[in-house]
Amino acid sequence: MLFTRPWVSLCLLAGSLRQTCAIGLTEHPDVKAISLRTHSLEPPYLDSDMQSRWFDFGDDTIIRTDRYVRLASDKPSRTGWIFSRVPLTATNWEIVVEFKIHGQGNLYGDGFAMWLTKQRAQSGQVFGSMDKFEGLGVFFDTYKNNRPGTVFPYVMVMNGDGNTAYDKDSDGKANEVAGCSARGIRNAQIPTKAKFTYFQEKSLKLELQYKAEDEWTECFDIPNFKVPPVAYLGFSAETGELSDNHDIISVKTHNLYKHNTGSNAAAAASAGSSSKGSSAPSTPKKSGGSWSWFFMKFVLFGLAITGAYIGFTIYRAKQRDRF
Repeated sequence: MLFTRPWVSLCLLAGSLRQTCAIGLTEHPDVKAISLRTHSLEPPYLDSDMQSRWFDFGDDTIIRTDRYVRLASDKPSRTGWIFSRVPLTATNWEIVVEFKIHGQGNLYGDGFAMWLTKQRAQSGQVFGSMDKFEGLGVFFDTYKNNRPGTVFPYVMVMNGDGNTAYDKDSDGKANEVAGCSARGIRNAQIPTKAKFTYFQEKSLKLELQYKAEDEWTECFDIPNFKVPPVAYLGFSAETGELSDNHDIISVKTHNLYKHNTGSNAAAAASAGSSSKGSSAPSTPKKSGGSWSWFFMKFVLFGLAITGAYIGFTIYRAKQRDRF
């Protein structure tokens, strides 16, 4: 069954629509990960009303609910995008994207991008999305324009300030903060994945899986990197005269919390050392004084009870004598 709108084509080929399951959590000894469903995406991608609750789709994007979100197809001059409806406000996060770049030809292009920007859902000339963006852009570039000495496909990150244009003619060389070659990421024989890990204003790390399953290759680890505190998560792709299929299979986003490990133990150890060094002689005196006071209160209480009993006995005797 095929649903077509002016802005998106939806190819609904799954047998039935099911509710998106909560994604699994992976625990690290020092980090707690909490799933963010608002920024996660997996089959069937759409709700029962043939819409996505958390994402918007645009341009030539095709959704096959049992397999992929195809941003751009293996045809010339195609563009597509997908953007979250709500901004990502987590200060620390991890995003794992499974994607697939594939096609039939020996000549192919152009690639796709991941975005975390203040702008959202705007078509443009930078891998299908707008130029002069503000925030994070990571480009999985498969076609080499003019960058001697660089092996393609090439993955690079740009930190947009809202005014600087992407250097498309030189494959972003003037804008690059960090990057790496990823030969073999296209038409890979295993699921290809990108794992982004960000700790606020401390580091942004990208690892890629494309050589073997569960084998992660570090692409870059940038210290003191800053992502806008409120930014929309998105993906986009484009083809020109050359083309490829650019598919997003799944997106799994987690909010990361660092455990406060060691601080309480250190404080306790410090307090213990201090008491051993300075307070040990006074401890017996404290203990002895408290027991003496307890014994004194016990004796006084006993005397009060005894006095009350004697007084009551005398009172009863006088009453009997009257009669």
